[in-house]
Amino acid sequence: MDQLNELSMLKIMMEQAIVNVMNEHKLVTKEWFSLKEAAEYIGVSPNTLAKYREMGLKVFSIEGISRVSREEINRFLETYSN
Repeated sequence: MDQLNELSMLKIMMEQAIVNVMNEHKLVTKEWFSLKEAAEYIGVSPNTLAKYREMGLKVFSIEGISRVSREEINRFLETYSN
């Protein structure tokens, strides 16, 4: 029975690892992000992303829907990196 539990736990861990890799891949290959996705992509909080917007990160909004391009995020980070 212990071996069965260990196999079940291993299966769950492997499935979660696959989901995590797939989610990370989606962010890396995606061209346009929601604000939440943009914050996840660069590993900051939504509040920090708001500060970046004040510093000049260009966010495009159409009819209340805001998006930021991966290219713009990368440009902004390169500009403000030490």
